[in-house]
Amino acid sequence: MSEILEGLTPLRVRPKRIDAECYNRIRVRLMRSRRLPVRVNVPDHPGLEMIFTDDAWLGVDAARHDLPIISWSEFEAKARTGLHEPVRCRMGLYHTHAGLIMGSVLEALADNEWEYSYR
Repeated sequence: MSEILEGLTPLRVRPKRIDAECYNRIRVRLMRSRRLPVRVNVPDHPGLEMIFTDDAWLGVDAARHDLPIISWSEFEAKARTGLHEPVRCRMGLYHTHAGLIMGSVLEALADNEWEYSYR
């Protein structure tokens, strides 16, 4: 498990599948980054920032001292037979309403240029 998730206990854990196009776009941007973790603002989600490492993605409320909201980890990208297939992972929900934003956060990150947050 990633260091960014160490010590965090989610309210709920669910198996999830991330659309291949979304996963691939985010991974390419991470590979182009010079250092990890990468911290970015999420378009259309004021105050929400994502912290990315190679093995986990954590969404935090930057206005509330990086309170964890949602995470994706334990990606099974190597298990797929082609880049067009979705990626299975583990999604952790740390906030009671995190499920309401899970899809729109990934779409916003895959579709838009990232605005980096330097903290």
